[in-house]
Parts: sequence; structure tokens; C-alpha cells
Amino acid sequence: MRVLRNILTAILLIPSFCLFAQEKQESFSMSAQLRSRGEYRNGALFPRTEGESPATFINDRVRLSMDYKRPNLELKLSGQHVGVWGQDPQIDKNGRFMLNEAWGKISYNDFYIQIGRQALSYDDDRILGSLDWNTSGRFHDALKAGYSKDLNSVDLILAFNQNDEKIKGGTYYAPGGQPYKSMQTVWYHYGNNTVPFNISLLAMNLGWQLGDEDNSSNGFMQTLGTYMTYKKERWNINGSFYYQTGKSNQDVSVSAYMGSLSASVKLNPKWSVGAGSDYLSGNSHDSNKVKAFNPLYGTHHKFYGTMDYFYASAFINNQNSGLWDNHLNVSMKASNKVDASLTYHYFRTSKDVYFENEKYNKSLGSEFDFQINWSVMPDVKLIAGYSVMFGSRTMDIVKGGDHKSWQDWGWISINITPKLFSTAK
Repeated sequence: MRVLRNILTAILLIPSFCLFAQEKQESFSMSAQLRSRGEYRNGALFPRTEGESPATFINDRVRLSMDYKRPNLELKLSGQHVGVWGQDPQIDKNGRFMLNEAWGKISYNDFYIQIGRQALSYDDDRILGSLDWNTSGRFHDALKAGYSKDLNSVDLILAFNQNDEKIKGGTYYAPGGQPYKSMQTVWYHYGNNTVPFNISLLAMNLGWQLGDEDNSSNGFMQTLGTYMTYKKERWNINGSFYYQTGKSNQDVSVSAYMGSLSASVKLNPKWSVGAGSDYLSGNSHDSNKVKAFNPLYGTHHKFYGTMDYFYASAFINNQNSGLWDNHLNVSMKASNKVDASLTYHYFRTSKDVYFENEKYNKSLGSEFDFQINWSVMPDVKLIAGYSVMFGSRTMDIVKGGDHKSWQDWGWISINITPKLFSTAK
């Protein structure tokens, strides 16, 4: 009932928004999303052992978004309900409804300030991504200030998190909310769609709360790097490099890095092929430093295999030995409404793996990911996928399960995103 009351209240306010927008030459729009996804998990996220039964479920995301614009001002509110079919009782007085976006943006010439709850998505989503695959998505409570003109853009992001309004006791930030206590990020981008070469630079400082409330201190970790793209005619080439230093959230010195390079070429209007390699440093068994690169708040599902074995889920046995992912891709556009892709990943650790005084081979195994997309109509899309993992003995050590057991995963999703109305002309 609470969700229904919120929706009805928003709808009842629509006429007044429309009248105001028309009088002041402003705009107000409302859009909705219903995304239902059924999954069959028989080794997704973590390998299964022989005899374990597969899991099946259907999850839902329902969003209602409102966007108000006038010269130099924009306000967006987006609420959502997420869950699994059947987890709520038929009669529920405590429905879950939360704001995943709630921000205001003030602009002046080429400058802007945006404050509130917002998604942070930069470059290819490697370090900061909206994580749209996840039912809930990802948001940050932050202030973002920016400047953009011609080929140059720069953003400054500032965040400071707290558990509640405190009266005294300092600024201790207990676990349970956002994964960091503070963040300062500067992002610079040169280029746009009119030039073939684009480059971005990123500098991020994350603040951790260390210790407990009676004996606390702050630690800081820095991530520095670049992302580059080159697009011309049939070719699309991109690469990135990032380095991390400072202190981890466990108060351990950090020295880690990652690099990626990929290229794709369009053979003809229907077929494209691509290849790439991602290398993320890992921990050494004989080092007292953190040498495993942390891709932080990126969209990991996009990069390291859609079965989400790496970085979207945890390593076990303290075996974050890094990752070297070499991948090949072929894409086919059957029509304006249907396309499909097949991607092959060959995974290795970037550091030697030791367990119970035994050294293991670096090979983790191979994964095949297939996906097909069908645009039923402009605001209705049907998507399905199927993946298979052929793991190794080393995979058992770093992720668990039994590599001799069959590991697969399948899913089908419908995404309905109508724009309910808009006053913009």
C-alpha cells in the first residue's frame, strides 16, 4: 500500500507540474521501468560441487522516475522496488521502496554543480559504473561539480559519509552503509564523438575508517590512471591503465595495478569480431603488501565473464592472486531489431597460487558467454543468455566447488521502459 500511495501521489501532482511547465516554458517528464529476469544458476558466481542442485528464481526491478528541467536547473527523483518473485507476502504492510536517485543540478554557462544521490558512470565503467545489471544498481551520495566546453571536460566528485546525525563522538563511520568514509575524485576528458581519439585521466582518493569507535583512525588509498579510445571507420580500439597506492581498508600498504587493451573491427554491416586482454595484479604468497588490484565500483559483469566469478563475487582461501583474462568476441546483427554475440574467455591468475604448501598452475579455465537481444518495440526489449565455465584444479582453490562438475548459467529478461509523458516540445 505504501508503494501504491507514493505512485498515486506522484500521479496526482502531474497536472500542476504540467501547467507550471507550460506557463514557464519548462519541462517535466515521467518514465517507468519494469524489468523481470529469470535465472537458472548451476555454477554462477561460485562453482558448484557435484550433487548440488541448481537454483532458479525470477527477480524484478520496478522504477518510477521524474525529471524536472528549466534553464540552469534540473531535478531528478527516481524510486524503485526490487525483489524476487514470492519473497513478499500477499498482504504486506511494510513494502520496500527506496530512492535510487535524488539529485539537483544547477548550471551556469559551461559549469554545473550536481548534489544528492546519483549514479557515477565514467569512461567504460571500469572503476566507476552504474552497475545496471544488478537489480538494485549502484548509487553514491555525493557532490559533483563540472566544466565542459568543446573537447574538454573536467569533473570533481566529493563525498563524506556518516551513519546518522551525531551529537558528539567524532566522525567514526561504522560499517554497513557506503563502502568508504570519504571520496575525492578528479576526472578529465579530452575529445568527443567528432574526433577519433579520446583520452581520460582519473585521480581518486578514498578514505577508510580503521579500527573501532574507541580507537579509530583514517586510512587513504589512491587510484590513478587513464582510459583511451580510438574510433575510425570500421575500427574501435581502447585501452586503460590504473595504479593503486596508499592503505587498504584493512590498514595494509597497497601497491597494485591493472591494464587492458581491446580492439574490434566491423567486417560488414552484419558481422564484427574483437579481441582483448585484461591484466589485474594479484597478491603474492610471500608479501606483506596488498598487491591485488581492486576495480572498486565498476561494472565487473561487463568485463570478466558474465558468470561473475571475478570481482563481482569473492575469492576464497585468501587467494586473490589476480587475473589475466584473454577474450575473443564475435557479434552478428541479424536485423535492426535482433543481434547476438558470443564471447570466449581464457582465465589465468597473474600470480602463482599456493595452498597447503603446494604450488598450483596459473590456469583457471575457459568460459563461453552467449547473448541474444530482441527489440520487440522501441521501449520493450527481450534479452536472453547462456554461459558455460570449464574450470581447472586451480579454480577449486581460488573460487571453490569442483571443476569436474558441469558449470552453467542461463537467463531471460524482459525490459519495459515507457516514457509515460513529457511536457517538452
